Amino acid sequence: MSTSRSTSRSTPPGASRSAFRITASAAADERGSPVGASGWDTHSAAHSDNQQETLLAEVRADGPAKTRKPAARRGPADPVKALMHHHRELCERAVDPLEIAAGLEAHGVTDRTAARFRHRDVFSLAEELYARVPRGGESTQAAERPARAAGPSAGRRPGRAGHALLTLLPGAVCALAVAMQSMEPIEVAEGTVRLAAGALGLSGVAVALALCLRRGPLRAAGRTVPAVRLWTLWLLVYAVYGEGAQAQLIGGGPDASWPMTTAPLVGLALAVAPAAWCAHLFSVQARRRLDGSRGLEEFASGARPLLLGVVALYVCALTTLLVLTGLVLPHKALVPAVALGTLLFLARLLIVHGFPDSAAAGLAAACAVEVAAPALLLAGRLPGCGFLASPVEAAVGAWGTGAVPALACGAAALGLLAHATAALSRASAHSV
Repeated sequence: MSTSRSTSRSTPPGASRSAFRITASAAADERGSPVGASGWDTHSAAHSDNQQETLLAEVRADGPAKTRKPAARRGPADPVKALMHHHRELCERAVDPLEIAAGLEAHGVTDRTAARFRHRDVFSLAEELYARVPRGGESTQAAERPARAAGPSAGRRPGRAGHALLTLLPGAVCALAVAMQSMEPIEVAEGTVRLAAGALGLSGVAVALALCLRRGPLRAAGRTVPAVRLWTLWLLVYAVYGEGAQAQLIGGGPDASWPMTTAPLVGLALAVAPAAWCAHLFSVQARRRLDGSRGLEEFASGARPLLLGVVALYVCALTTLLVLTGLVLPHKALVPAVALGTLLFLARLLIVHGFPDSAAAGLAAACAVEVAAPALLLAGRLPGCGFLASPVEAAVGAWGTGAVPALACGAAALGLLAHATAALSRASAHSV
């Protein structure tokens, strides 16, 4: 008896309550029900009736919770906060959540990654980032968003009409240059005069094309790889002189003069207008699909057929223009010209949407094949090296002199189309 009294005196006042809570919690956990009578009777002699009711209420309210071990935290309590600080510059300059979603996707954030930030997809995560990050000039951006969503305003229609007329300028200048070459005074003139007239016409076409590519849907400021201009120039020169030079090399030449094939150049120059219209159509429709999509896969599944449809539409327009040109300037280079035009269109589309290196690689591959063909023909004239010229001669014998540019540009165009189908179906390709 004395031992129990001394023990009760030495126990702190809060210890009996703690012991009661532990005992009651254990009993409640074992039975899956509130504290039973036995647990209450154990301490009934130590408390009054009012104290008993108070303690019982505490046990029922928070007694079992005291005995559970707190779950181990994984990462910060606000996982989006770290992502917000990491991409703060992107979020501050974004005009709408779609730009943030495109930027996140460009940095490798996918829907699976967004799930770790407690969001169903990248678009939902971008909306939270857009709402939480303060931006300077919010009123100005708010004024820009409706204008951007509403599309071109009435005040910008003359500018768009000017861009449409500008896309017709390369074709008009090229047709005028070819017509001048066909005039009797120049046609019967000596080689120097004809060469000067041809150089003047090519310069005019180049200037018109440069003006066209600096504005409108084909504009790609600061994205063009310098080598792209060189590859494009070679492909166009080969379209004009390549087949004639190749035929002379196979026949034992070359001769003093190479025949020109101007019809493909005129058709390609006229096709700049439908190329610009198709590029604009793709950009607008892709943006609309991006606005209505709630996931990356949903957008990609809609962007792929859109791209294929736009490319098919351009190929049809290009083929029609080349056929109409052939009625005035007869030629047999329809297939090579279609392949070249498709290659140039896909390359420009990739450059506009931020993939200049891929476009340069495709153009360079086509140029390499076209350079290799005459090089093999010349190398085949060396003693014991006739086998080098056999592939080119076999291709020309089977499909004509247009076989080499058709195969080179066609294979490169198919490669760029496969790459564009994957690259242009990403949201980051349409963030600007």
